[in-house]
Amino acid sequence: MMMAQSLFMLLKKNNPDCHIDVLAPGWSLPLLAHMPEVSGAISSPFQHGEMAFYQRYRLGKSLRVHHYDQTIILPNSMKSALIPYWARIPLRTGFVGEMRYGLVNDTRKLDKASLPKTVMQFTSLGLPARQALPDNIPIPRLASNELDISASLNALNLADAETPVLGLCPGAEFGPAKQWPARHLATLANDRLDQGWQVWLLGSNNDLDVCSDINTSTRAVKTWHAKQSWDR
Repeated sequence: MMMAQSLFMLLKKNNPDCHIDVLAPGWSLPLLAHMPEVSGAISSPFQHGEMAFYQRYRLGKSLRVHHYDQTIILPNSMKSALIPYWARIPLRTGFVGEMRYGLVNDTRKLDKASLPKTVMQFTSLGLPARQALPDNIPIPRLASNELDISASLNALNLADAETPVLGLCPGAEFGPAKQWPARHLATLANDRLDQGWQVWLLGSNNDLDVCSDINTSTRAVKTWHAKQSWDR
């Protein structure tokens, strides 16, 4: 979702008046709430790999009232292209993926040699076909305010405005294939700790094991364990 913000930023840069709604899993909606480019977020109730044809049809049909001009479909699955099709969105942009001809009518062939990074693939879909990516892809940046930041830091006993912070997110939704090895993150953490930095490990309950591995391999002098909070 954070990489998708680069796409949203590019769309707004090229068309400042565009209205961007995002259909996404419920757990990611708090991130979208802090992306100023996003006008609205729609919670997707479907689990990974769940087909649910009828439910997808009903959701797609309910979106027709918005009269969207274009949809950009980031996943490459056939299932992800059903809702925009049933929403009758006239321009449906995405990579060919799982044989989605007809469902996606602005199809792009994914050339991983020229688009090796996911963020490059996402942002390319926000441009006309065959248009080159800009030299500088927008860097994701969540909007926040000082009061919320101060409240969160105080609640976690981390209020220290003078010490630089390295934040690490070692987990991945679908397992270790998308993760840096914990030993490499521990090496990076130790390097920053030696320089006097704080190191924060961020994640959900699913990431407790990898965070514990990194913790035991570092020279940290203090550890905090707090409940996950998306309120701030």
